[in-house]
Amino acid sequence: MGTYVEKTTRVEEHVFRSQYPPVHIPDNVTLPEFVLQNAELYADKVAFVDAVTGKGVTYSEVVRGVHRFSKALRSLGLRKGHVVIVVLPNVVEYAIVALGIMAAGGVFSGANPASHVSEIKKQAESADAKLIVTNGTNYEKVKSLELPVIVLGDEIIEGAMNWNKLLEAADRAGDDLNKEPIQQNDLCAMPFSSGTTGMSKGVMLTHRNLVANLCSTLFGVTPEMVGLVTTLGLIPFFHIYGITGICCATLRSKGKVVVMNRFELKTFLNALIAHEVIFAPIVPPIILSLVKNPIVDEFDLSKLKLQAIMTAAAPLAPELLNAFEHKFPGVSVQEAYGLTEHSCITLTHAQKGLGSPHKNSVGFILPNLEVKFVDPDTGRSLPRNTPGELCVRSQCVMQGYYKQVDETSHTIDKNGWLHTGDIGFIDDEENVFIIDRIKELIKYKGFQVAPAELEAILLSHSSVEDAAVVPLPDEEAGEIPAASVVLSPGAKESEEDIMNYVASNAAHYKKVRVVHFVEAIPKSPSGKIMRRLIKEKMVEKMKTNSLTKFKTNTI
Repeated sequence: MGTYVEKTTRVEEHVFRSQYPPVHIPDNVTLPEFVLQNAELYADKVAFVDAVTGKGVTYSEVVRGVHRFSKALRSLGLRKGHVVIVVLPNVVEYAIVALGIMAAGGVFSGANPASHVSEIKKQAESADAKLIVTNGTNYEKVKSLELPVIVLGDEIIEGAMNWNKLLEAADRAGDDLNKEPIQQNDLCAMPFSSGTTGMSKGVMLTHRNLVANLCSTLFGVTPEMVGLVTTLGLIPFFHIYGITGICCATLRSKGKVVVMNRFELKTFLNALIAHEVIFAPIVPPIILSLVKNPIVDEFDLSKLKLQAIMTAAAPLAPELLNAFEHKFPGVSVQEAYGLTEHSCITLTHAQKGLGSPHKNSVGFILPNLEVKFVDPDTGRSLPRNTPGELCVRSQCVMQGYYKQVDETSHTIDKNGWLHTGDIGFIDDEENVFIIDRIKELIKYKGFQVAPAELEAILLSHSSVEDAAVVPLPDEEAGEIPAASVVLSPGAKESEEDIMNYVASNAAHYKKVRVVHFVEAIPKSPSGKIMRRLIKEKMVEKMKTNSLTKFKTNTI
């Protein structure tokens, strides 16, 4: 289908559509209903298995668990639109928790269990959360939030509700007579994203948004593939790709997820071999380990059943791609592009039988999506092979940022186009390339780090007068947060003191890894930080080795 040109009174509109025909999106079905459709035919099949302990959950247990938990939540007073924060690592029950919340009419909001207490508090307050689900390990982080807490597992913690006892109570309770009907346009998820700029915001996604996204992303799954694909569940489930692209997509296609809650190379390789993983979504630092770490050579790679890996969290360097393909010749490398505000994957190569991926491209446009590339200065749409800001329009586009009307209007225009903040183009063969980003987010090992958030922490230090945070390239992490800092006159703090201060107020992955003391932060006449200039100066200084002594060893 390619391009079509919309003629308006003044300008031509260059809009690109998928080369594949549109796919049907069912009406009046919720996300839990959609992904668990026909689950009874796979009742005894394992849906989730822990890569280390072997603990498994079957499809019948997922269906029963979702029903029991949604009933339990209703009995606790959870009502349609109420937000539940889930602070859990990747566990085999994670999808039961998330889908149970949605089936009760609630809104699932995953939080990173590595987050600082203050960050979880901020998310809970921003989302007007009513309840928290966590485990014993993370209970200390949430107990002070003055919200009811459900704790997974057998552990009985004073002041918290136990998951098992709650479900048993739900079994004993009568029918849920007060259950409100759930519509497709009701909210079901509120992941937090930094968007194109600034601080973290709640992204409002409906059942329709996520069902539409799955219909588009799974269009290439043939009936013969249903029930046969084993996927690695290492990407965090609190992330939109983890819950939608891994958990929900696998449940819909009746595959199996091998669950891992942290990356350790030997465990990772053992899991791939022992569980016969076919598809592994991973981040570039893991690909780097697979290519460079000698531990890999201790394994018999001929036992691998792996057919494809996919990376979407950060750009993949061409040299790394080539090295991986050389070491794992039978494994295809697929790059994808997605964003929380678009319910997950937007462009992808992850389909079978649709040609070999074009290197360095993030894929083709999925069915049901419209894409255009606009000049950031004039707003005009641009023809093929001309870089501009990538904009997308579809039924996957979020409803907006929660209680952030201005931020929403900056991101979604009056014609329904979502402005991604990324610069790219489409070539003559329908391949889309991302070449830069307008937005200033730092991608540390695939995690988003907002400079504005770290700058706010730095400026709260009594000896810091001004600060700017920029990304510096790093082979292992992709990018690391680095800070240019202006100290107050007479301040005695060292670079390490400043880094420790940030570390004590932010999650591990958000730590500032390099500090550079400067006399002033360069800013434009309008007061905007000139980040590119700061980055260039820091890179230059790193090259002369005068900064390397301040770079932390724990990345």
